[in-house]
Amino acid sequence: MKKIDYKDFRVKENIDLSKIPTKIDLDASEKKIEKELEEVREKLGKLQDTLYAHGKYAVLVCLQGMDTAGKDSLIREVFKDFNTRGIIVHSFKVPTPLELGHDYLWRHYIALPQRGKFGVFNRTHYENVLVTRVHPQYIMGENIPAIHTVDDINDAFWEKRFEQIRNFEQHIADNGTLIYKFYLHLSKEEQKYRLLRRLENKEKNWKFSAGDLKERKLWSKYQECYQDAINKTSLPHAPWYVIPADDKPTARYIVARTLYDTLKEYKDIEEPELDEETKANLDLYKQQLESE
Repeated sequence: MKKIDYKDFRVKENIDLSKIPTKIDLDASEKKIEKELEEVREKLGKLQDTLYAHGKYAVLVCLQGMDTAGKDSLIREVFKDFNTRGIIVHSFKVPTPLELGHDYLWRHYIALPQRGKFGVFNRTHYENVLVTRVHPQYIMGENIPAIHTVDDINDAFWEKRFEQIRNFEQHIADNGTLIYKFYLHLSKEEQKYRLLRRLENKEKNWKFSAGDLKERKLWSKYQECYQDAINKTSLPHAPWYVIPADDKPTARYIVARTLYDTLKEYKDIEEPELDEETKANLDLYKQQLESE
């Protein structure tokens, strides 16, 4: 099986999504890839225990991608070996009236993981420069003072929003949050196949919505918006990784491998040592328990 290097998927300069493959060959069977995933996610789970005990870093995993890109199943498979006390998943949907009563980043800020924990955002604060950019009329629901009509939502508006997102990520990174942003890069052909499966499989019918087909017609616009968002916000403290997503096992493995390999580079993440008094009295504590 081919070895992968997370740096090959990390966005370090402007990209053209149309030139990035949606599938790569690891020269291995699906069973072999799943076996490798099992091994790395076990290591990742142990590392999460250390992160929890260390208590100085939080990890934020952001997942974005077109519908059917495999976000839900990726979360299930990559984080299967995590202690539930150390991870929380948020799936952001259409903003509620409460959320619309605050600025657009509020609901994401209050969902951030505390130090020692992993947080996974299934769809993220980037929806506010993706879906809303494709459908600018949604912005009107935010009731922003300076926005009176859709015509007020111009290029300057989006540039300001990108600046706000960069500032948001810089702020949380400065305060101990390690940020990983994964774009699951799916082909239009593969999405068609997966949508058809939803229609043909009764157990997956519930996942299908007629709105999926309406959004599919806007594929090119979404690709344009994703590309712009990635290029404008992939920074050293908050990098984007473009993950080929036409093959789900491969995508899951690459994400897990990326998380593990990069987190291992933080040499200061280690379990805290016992204080000197406790270490000096371990035998005494043991005797006390054994004598009960």
